[in-house]
Amino acid sequence: MTTSRIANLPLILVAASFGFTIVQLDVTIVNVALDAIGREFNAPTASLQWVVDAYTLLLAALLLSAGALGDRFGPRRAFLAGLVLFAVSSAACGLAQSAAGLILGRAVQGAAAALLVPPSLALITHAAAGDDKARAWAVGWWTAAGGVSIAAGPVIGGLLIGALGWRWVFLVNLPLCLIGAALTLAFVPEVPPREKRPLDLPGQALAFVALAGLVGAVIEGGHRGWSDPLVLTVLLGGVLATAAFLAVEARSRHPAVPLEVFRNRMVWSAMVIGVSVNFTYYGVIFVLGLFLQRSAGYDVVQAGLAFLPLTATFIVSNLLSGRLAHRFGSARTMAGGVLVAAAGYALTSRLSADSSYWMMVPGFLLIPAGMGTAVPAMTSALLASVDRHWSGTASGVLNACRQAGGAIGVALMGALAAGGPEAIAAGLRTSGMVAAVVLLGAAWVAGRSEGASPRAN
Repeated sequence: MTTSRIANLPLILVAASFGFTIVQLDVTIVNVALDAIGREFNAPTASLQWVVDAYTLLLAALLLSAGALGDRFGPRRAFLAGLVLFAVSSAACGLAQSAAGLILGRAVQGAAAALLVPPSLALITHAAAGDDKARAWAVGWWTAAGGVSIAAGPVIGGLLIGALGWRWVFLVNLPLCLIGAALTLAFVPEVPPREKRPLDLPGQALAFVALAGLVGAVIEGGHRGWSDPLVLTVLLGGVLATAAFLAVEARSRHPAVPLEVFRNRMVWSAMVIGVSVNFTYYGVIFVLGLFLQRSAGYDVVQAGLAFLPLTATFIVSNLLSGRLAHRFGSARTMAGGVLVAAAGYALTSRLSADSSYWMMVPGFLLIPAGMGTAVPAMTSALLASVDRHWSGTASGVLNACRQAGGAIGVALMGALAAGGPEAIAAGLRTSGMVAAVVLLGAAWVAGRSEGASPRAN
């Protein structure tokens, strides 16, 4: 049985990676469309932040339940349901007639994406069960597919918008979802449900309120002002919901986030790395998309192609990450990766509206090189630190933390860049420096996890 699963692992990997690629692609493909969306709907920067964060916010919040749903009903069923819902919501985004309609469609897209991520990783983990080397190989390719797609999103988006218009950054998902469903039905066997745990609905609801409150307060604070009563009320609500979430999870018999797993230093380190990587990348890419078009004067195709170097080092670094982790350990590999990315952000913080494109390239190469090294080591370290039967839930928690970090990054760095071309350029410089400092802190945390036990239980 195990031998058969290992033999079919490449086909299962292709199907699972296809779904993960769609999810990651839609995180960033919209960035170069923001200028066109803003012009068509006369939408301010705050609305454009919501176009991005409605997706990541729902993705982050619902990942907590999606992992448990995959464990409960089987990851293959959850994965197929996610593909169907993603296609429907993408059509709604592509046909939206207002910024509010687009934001609503993006929220449903995020909910669909949540059904794709944990099950895709759980399918790979099950197929490679009993073979740590095969699992590391498969996770490396899975993360490489997601990493390349998230980096290539602006490039693909720029080309689609230049040829067909901004709506096609969403409509292109329809054939992609169809192909993903066909691959899954053809090659991926069903994984028997491991256990039928009740869903943690109070924890799920509080997680959503907490994230929405914190992200909403930062976005609207940059638009309305930080002393605005509504902003302060929403922020207080987010803080209180966070405290209530932690209290509920600590007492729940079936928590969405089993807090005991965080007692393992390697799990804690992986979570910090995940949050930091997404916080910095999503935030800086949001500002960079506006900077290239509104400050540097690039058209949409030029802006999309400008992101091309960001894809160049993702593949190589993702595939080398496993070897580096085997030789130096996951902790050192994670720390080294985020330090390289921090150097890239530090270079980005020196850009101005009249900077030549060649001044951008070194940072654009270092950022994905560092991320691509850190993320596979982070994912493998987490999966090695929890029981295999909890792989869906654990991956859901990890990716929820990552997406929450990304949503907050867009909210904070978007607020720093609110305004005209000069404000955007200044916001990019500040965002790059903030990103570098955050990753230096993450590298320190990763270094502290050296020698931690690989198994939490």
